[in-house]
Amino acid sequence: MLRQGLVALYDIIKARKSIPKEGSYTNYLFEKGLDKILKKVGEEATEVVIAAKNEEPQELVYETADILYHLLVLLVEKDIPYEAVLEELARREGLASKIVDRKAITNL
Repeated sequence: MLRQGLVALYDIIKARKSIPKEGSYTNYLFEKGLDKILKKVGEEATEVVIAAKNEEPQELVYETADILYHLLVLLVEKDIPYEAVLEELARREGLASKIVDRKAITNL
């Protein structure tokens, strides 16, 4: 159901870009352009990190919904189909992680 929900949301966002709806927050983001969209993605990513450190699970759910929405707006803005992300995830399935090559995170 979630996948369908994200696909449906992507389609709504894409439709808003082609057929703007007055007063739509999505259209506001498109009108302001890539820099505004990127700023929102960055803000929401930070809010997800903060929410994850807090005790209230619903806060993390709320912030995760926000970042997913803003990432979909970014994909539409950059003309990247949602399916491209799904295909990339499928391509990675079953691949061995190269975690030993990554620098350890010492402090957050």
